[in-house]
Amino acid sequence: MNALLISLLLSTAVSAGPGPCKVFTGGTVALPAEARDDLEVLVADGLIQRIAPQVDRSWDGEACRIISLEPDAWLTPGLIHVGSTLGLLEIGGESSTHNHDAGGEPVRAAHDVADAYDPTSVAVPVARREGITSAVIVPGGGMVAGQAAWVQLEGRTQADAVVRHGVAMGASLSGGTPAEGLRLLRELLDDARAFATDRGAYDGNRSRSLAAGRMELEALQPVIQGRMPLIVGANRSADIEALIRFARDEEVGLIIDGGAEAWLHAPALASAGIAVVLNPLTQDPSSFDQPHARHDNPALLAAAGVRVIITNHSALFAGHLRQLAGLAWRDGMDHAQALAAITATPALVFGPEDRGRIAHGARADLVIWNGDPLELSSWATSVLIEGRSVDTTTRHDALFERYRDLPGLPLPALPLPAPPSPTLASPTGE
Repeated sequence: MNALLISLLLSTAVSAGPGPCKVFTGGTVALPAEARDDLEVLVADGLIQRIAPQVDRSWDGEACRIISLEPDAWLTPGLIHVGSTLGLLEIGGESSTHNHDAGGEPVRAAHDVADAYDPTSVAVPVARREGITSAVIVPGGGMVAGQAAWVQLEGRTQADAVVRHGVAMGASLSGGTPAEGLRLLRELLDDARAFATDRGAYDGNRSRSLAAGRMELEALQPVIQGRMPLIVGANRSADIEALIRFARDEEVGLIIDGGAEAWLHAPALASAGIAVVLNPLTQDPSSFDQPHARHDNPALLAAAGVRVIITNHSALFAGHLRQLAGLAWRDGMDHAQALAAITATPALVFGPEDRGRIAHGARADLVIWNGDPLELSSWATSVLIEGRSVDTTTRHDALFERYRDLPGLPLPALPLPAPPSPTLASPTGE
């Protein structure tokens, strides 16, 4: 077994063990607004129970297990991957493994993507090893793709893994042009209100023709009531400006997904309470939708008070999440804000709010790192979900162990073919 794998397995074992609680001491503790190196954290019953420079190291009358961190180690909340296809897409080039797009009619508001989530996907342990403990999985396709869900990366069944259904409603500005897409969304929400006002007329076939069926209109009720936000993809400045007006006029919650030119409307987004989900690598004018993209977009938005969430949307590369946050930090975002963009902020925007932070009463989704998690040289040495240490081995590890010691290996080097003999052309061509 290689040295890195041994290190990972041993460090995971350190945080396990008997006892009613665990006390983490030493290292740096990442609180929502700052990082401190003078705190102890007590975890019991799956929750963070105490945070102080020196905590009482017992719980319910029993001594806790003491976990001493190295001086350079960090204790952070578990990372949260937003807009993810984790557990929904296995192989990009194989359509039979694509479960994020329900297909069919353009309005699929009743589609609950949690019903398609596969907690046994081989991509889940890979993300977990990188310190990701939760994901907001979002459907795709159509004008209204369906309902997003919050999942934790532990458990063999959907019942174990799905924490909350309907954390947002996925939508897009499809319709020929973004303006037409907005018109269609307005019409759909207007029809959802008409349906709610007189359901008897709809059931009795006495209402005008509506833009969607009964189940879809039912599913849109939390949206028009302001209890479920719409998450809408937009990068272009004009589209973002129009969406801000749309959210105000329709009195709905809104999350912008993409936001390459969102910095141009940072004060308006902050005033409207509209969060932005973005990838810090979207920093060049690579399309006509983002000629004004810039590398410090996350920093400018955060400075204006916009809630910024960092992601790359990729199930297969979810492990790059902290590197993206590191890029935002490099480009001017405060370190605490960059870390919050992959921990506390997703929890505040999508809920549940008791995750994504180290605070009294929060869920003990925690990661121990051997250094600053936003530095490339660091890695996760132990991952806990609700206070329980989780396995960080992956299928890649299993395959490596299975095939590393095949009989007869290493094989002798194959002989190289002899070089061709040089030939001289005859002056007569013979």
